[in-house]
Amino acid sequence: MRTEPERGGFSAPSARARRRRRALGALAMAGLAVAAWAVRDVPAALGRLPGGARADRVRRSPQFRAGAFRNPVDTRTMVPGTGREMLRDLVLGGQPRRPAGSIPVIVPGAAPPASAPAGELGVIWYGHASALIEIEGRRVLLDPVWSDRCSPSARLGPRRLHPVPVPLDRLPRLDAIVISHDHYDHLDMATVRALRHGQSAPFLVPLGVGAHLERWGVPPHRIVELDWTERATVAGLDFTVAPARHFSGRGLVRDRTLWGSWVISGRHRRVFCSGDSGYFAGYAEIGARYGPFDATLMQIGAYAVAWPNIHMVPEEAITAHLDLRGDLLIPVHWGTFTLAPHAWTDPVDRLWREAKARGVRLAVPRPGERVVVDQPPPVDAWWQALG
Repeated sequence: MRTEPERGGFSAPSARARRRRRALGALAMAGLAVAAWAVRDVPAALGRLPGGARADRVRRSPQFRAGAFRNPVDTRTMVPGTGREMLRDLVLGGQPRRPAGSIPVIVPGAAPPASAPAGELGVIWYGHASALIEIEGRRVLLDPVWSDRCSPSARLGPRRLHPVPVPLDRLPRLDAIVISHDHYDHLDMATVRALRHGQSAPFLVPLGVGAHLERWGVPPHRIVELDWTERATVAGLDFTVAPARHFSGRGLVRDRTLWGSWVISGRHRRVFCSGDSGYFAGYAEIGARYGPFDATLMQIGAYAVAWPNIHMVPEEAITAHLDLRGDLLIPVHWGTFTLAPHAWTDPVDRLWREAKARGVRLAVPRPGERVVVDQPPPVDAWWQALG
């Protein structure tokens, strides 16, 4: 019996195998298309590193050494030897990182009252680090992030636990927009682009951050860049960048833009905004130089055993508030995005307990709730009903 020899030692693929191969190829192409769609906005969201005159100014900063901005004290972003514990907390910790119910959001029926007394100091917390400060008849928007995710991609990354209380186009006329640093949960491309069109207020930012804004179409005359301790006067208010203990970067290159806290001063009222920071002795120096403060907006969330140098735990936020000579403490940077392994209510539970123990005045507003600093609402533990 004669048989045909196999060519090259392999038999021709069957029709079924060819169909399977075509199907797998089609799936692979579809996967690539979905991936490309998911990250199509990433290149623009990465922003731009400082160049030209901006880069020259960065290099002249006392904070810029050996090609990068440096903290006032030695700071490691992640403590060596804590990676395993961090992974265990993330995977096996079992903490409830999302509320069991809907976070109550106060949706204003109209813009904040235009008839508020000129001396009244008001704060509206919109969620995470975003807040509106009403000071001596002026309105300052802090670290606005209105996107559904804090990520370079609009389709991937940490997603909101609650909606934004008010659309950007329903905000009142702003006098200034303040950015603490360029991380995605503080500086959002889509929000900046919307504010570029819908508002005329200048953006006040730490050194180097203006390069991102220019890439996103903000005209240079609306960008005010400051180094630590530098001051600018806008709409009758003084804005000063103060030190913080953190880092920066939106891609693989880090610390080419500056981070900072902010002092916002009118003739009679004064507010401190912490941005992101680990605790450091500089808070007492800021308090002595710029304080006392009628209100402090303090970062209390997104901490972990690996990050003690770059994010305060709630008890440290209380200590920093006292160092700053603050009166009313309003917590921010919690309850909106899941960015750390702790339970979502842990920051505010710990903060409230420490505030009572140390006699610190505290307001814990719901997202969208307006706090009159001289007459804050009592803390009612609204978050505890959500688990």
